[in-house]
Amino acid sequence: MVVGVGILIGNVTGFFRVAATAYLLGTHTRADTLAVAMGPLDTLNSVVVNTMIVGFVPMLMLVERGEQRLALFRQCAKVFAIILAAFSAMIALLAPWLIDLLGPGLNPAQHADAVVLLRCMAPSTLIAGSSSIYAALLYTERRFVIPAIYQACLNGATIAIALGFWRVLGENGFPIGYICGGFLQLALTWYTSRDLRSAPTPPTKLPIYDVLAKPGMFLLYAGMLAFNMIVTRSFATHAGTGSAAAFDYCIRCVNVVIAYLVYPISNSLLPEIARLKGIGDARKAYRLIDKSVGWMAVGSVFSCAAAVALRTPAISLLFERGSFTAQSTLLVSNVFLGFAPSLIGWSLLDLISRSFFALDRPKLPAIAAFVPVTVNLLVMSVLHASGHLTDPTKLGWGASMGLIAGFAALFAMIHLRKRTFESQEVPVTA
Repeated sequence: MVVGVGILIGNVTGFFRVAATAYLLGTHTRADTLAVAMGPLDTLNSVVVNTMIVGFVPMLMLVERGEQRLALFRQCAKVFAIILAAFSAMIALLAPWLIDLLGPGLNPAQHADAVVLLRCMAPSTLIAGSSSIYAALLYTERRFVIPAIYQACLNGATIAIALGFWRVLGENGFPIGYICGGFLQLALTWYTSRDLRSAPTPPTKLPIYDVLAKPGMFLLYAGMLAFNMIVTRSFATHAGTGSAAAFDYCIRCVNVVIAYLVYPISNSLLPEIARLKGIGDARKAYRLIDKSVGWMAVGSVFSCAAAVALRTPAISLLFERGSFTAQSTLLVSNVFLGFAPSLIGWSLLDLISRSFFALDRPKLPAIAAFVPVTVNLLVMSVLHASGHLTDPTKLGWGASMGLIAGFAALFAMIHLRKRTFESQEVPVTA
């Protein structure tokens, strides 16, 4: 319930953050610049946070409370902090070349502005990752409140700084507000976990490979799904003014639907799958996954149809004010038409993948995660070469086709090897 309320608050504040962006920037050139610089890094930070939670919490839960758990936490925290700090430094250093890849269609002035924005955002990866490390420790003691308000902190601070200092900072207020929100969450997780980190601990000797392996597999999976969106946003900079921003608005809308489609089912499904794996009842676990996928298919198709039917009046009602004009509504609505089918492929692919991570079989989801990116690159390259990217309804084709193909590939691979998997499962107590 606490996590669910946190998701709700995060989505509500996220809507106001998107509304603030729409009000101040609409779908003008500065909106494209912000989307290219801030969108990919925001997505990356979400991947990092999820990786730390999904990969780190089980590692801590496998050891006993007290000195052993705290020693493991300190070793893992040190390793990940070094990696995250190096990554943030590389983003700041390589910002001009990264913008070349993320926004190849930006004009020189936009490119220069995007580099500044990306460098402002660079520390956010270290901040978000560090916060999630402390959040993982809080999760082990069932302290869910502070980790659950992560998105609310980010969105609230971004809105406050962007609106309050718009005349002084301009669009730079968005990354500065984002950084302030990250610092706030880091301070909260650090402070509330201080009693869990107070005891002295003996040194640990866990190999680095063991520290990185499980989080690394989920990072690969989630990173490739995130890269799928980055590919489309990059091609969108060739499609005309406002296209990259319009696609970014569409991603925000789809993410809300995905959260409510996937998280309620997966959060109730995964513990049951883990229990069935523990007693060696693999057949029942796979039947449960198939049944859940069936329900998810119905829900995702219905959600996609409703979203397509209501997209224009909904976008107008939510965002059409300030710099977001009726023309902006039309552009976003047209982009959403081609991107809406991604709801189906994304929700089904993510549900099955999370289920197989719960079964401790991460290889197939990691392999399947390469399919959406590959298909997206092929489709968008063909559309760009043929000049069809100027049609906004086709901008989301690559992402949608890729996610549906990724789900189909994973579903096929699983069912081709289903009997092998079932025969390999044995009770944990055996």
